[in-house]
Amino acid sequence: MQKHNVKFIAADMDGTLLNEQSQLDPSFFDLYKQLENKGIMFAAASGRQYYSLLETFEPVKDRMMFIAENGTLVMHQGKELYSCSMDMPSIINIIQTARSIEGTQIVLCGKNSAYIETQDPKALAEFSKYYQRCQYVDDLLAVDDEFIKVAICHFDGTEEHVYPTINAKFGETHQVVVSAKIWLDIMNAEASKGAAIKHLQNTLGFSFEETMSFGDYLNDLEMLQESYYSYAMENAHQQVKETARFMAPSNKEAGVFTVIKEKVL
Repeated sequence: MQKHNVKFIAADMDGTLLNEQSQLDPSFFDLYKQLENKGIMFAAASGRQYYSLLETFEPVKDRMMFIAENGTLVMHQGKELYSCSMDMPSIINIIQTARSIEGTQIVLCGKNSAYIETQDPKALAEFSKYYQRCQYVDDLLAVDDEFIKVAICHFDGTEEHVYPTINAKFGETHQVVVSAKIWLDIMNAEASKGAAIKHLQNTLGFSFEETMSFGDYLNDLEMLQESYYSYAMENAHQQVKETARFMAPSNKEAGVFTVIKEKVL
């Protein structure tokens, strides 16, 4: 079987690298070591917070690449390689608009921490999955940090209940993306997982043809477009399947592991 000639692999987390319980198979760390021995870089490319990713990949956190917060922050060995922040007037406008949509729960994502102004138990349980550093504040508009993303949660679905309003107002000036069934992210217009990978290609010296990526949802589209070996998971959103060049088995079948073992190692 012909192997893919890759130097860099990026994988989304939820619905892609993680199983249905949002857990990482412990065998990942052996797979990572095999990739490392072949000189192949591996990055977790996620909407999740950097500090949350560090926790998940604790055994290799000092060696691995992290494309966090949907590409707005890239970290490697504790150093920032790339970031794409937002201006405060935009943050204020987005938060005020999000507050006006019934049923929204807002997470303001800064480089130092995430910030919330709700104590709703259901929301807190959901936030804890993705934000390891998360502070409660009285008013999000009074927080001092460098902000990279506004994440909105709506338990009835963001594509239906949040996206129409947010995209109509901010779609032309910002990156507005449905990142999961109940999540929507607003970022700098230049921000995406794809933009982060493009930056790494330019600075670390690997090419489009040497890039492999795996994704399942709409926030993965740009990443797949910047990778020749672009894989949609079997469980992926239809638009992702139409964008990717190849297909991988579903996340519950450990599709990322299967493809890497068969096509790379």
